Amino acid sequence: MPSLRRDLPPLAEVRRITQKKRDAWWTVLLVDPVATPLVRQVALRTRITPNQLTWGAFLLGLASAVCFALGDWRWLVAGAVVYHLSFILDCMDGKVARLTGQGSVFGAWLDFVFDRIRVAVCAVALMAGQYERTGDTTYIWLAAAVVGLDTLRYINSLEIFKIRHSMRKQIKARLREARRSENQAELAFMEDLLRNNPEADVEQDQRNATAGQEASEGGPAARPQAQVIDLHEEFRHRFPAYLRARSFLLRHRVRTHLVSGIEFQMGVFIIGPFLDSVIGATIVSGALLLVFELAIIYKLLLSTRDFTRTIDSFERDDVARAA
Repeated sequence: MPSLRRDLPPLAEVRRITQKKRDAWWTVLLVDPVATPLVRQVALRTRITPNQLTWGAFLLGLASAVCFALGDWRWLVAGAVVYHLSFILDCMDGKVARLTGQGSVFGAWLDFVFDRIRVAVCAVALMAGQYERTGDTTYIWLAAAVVGLDTLRYINSLEIFKIRHSMRKQIKARLREARRSENQAELAFMEDLLRNNPEADVEQDQRNATAGQEASEGGPAARPQAQVIDLHEEFRHRFPAYLRARSFLLRHRVRTHLVSGIEFQMGVFIIGPFLDSVIGATIVSGALLLVFELAIIYKLLLSTRDFTRTIDSFERDDVARAA
């Protein structure tokens, strides 16, 4: 039996290290209170690696699929419980990696691939079990819909991340060019300021956003203030209540994307089986997922307009400097 480790911080510090600043509300409320203390005990008393936890989560996911395939309501409840345990382990692997420094690129790939396989296998097993139980062909279509929506969610997330990264990269490149010709302030993005300061209220957030402008207008400052680029300005202007809701949720570590892939899975594989209402829960979860995905796409559209205006402002500044 491995000897106990004495170099781990107390639980409060483990929470700070392992828990994300923003996460799904399901994770914040129903997973982290259990997973974080377990992570400390696992790191303290065992030599289990993050990849081993990933494998454990995957195997538990397959076990829940077996329960779902049996079709009876009692097995549905058992499958839902096992699926949630699988998800807890799935969250623990990343936390152990952050706490012990054992994270790896391959581990991240393994975690992502196993998650997608688990969803597909559980969807097919759940709907096949209900089809066998009822003979309703709706379950066959729902199996395809669950796999398709899960794939859509993660493809859309990846592509949006790539586009946002590309916009930031282009803006930073233009700012570097400007700093080479003039001693301008550093660059900051409004979204990062708000994310890194979740305890601030809306007025403080807005003051952070205008700090760079005040400095450029000759306000007192011991050193140059960061120039703030807000790629969500138009979205905030159209939906002023969003910033207040976002600040409230961030103070509780909950991201504003309230129905993401995680909540979609829990609706299909936990809420539906518990209520013995797989069709209803799947349809509602899928509809809510699509609504939030469309909201993200709309927000991205407005963000690209802010990006275009920002680039155009650089062009005007270049012309003014040349003149």
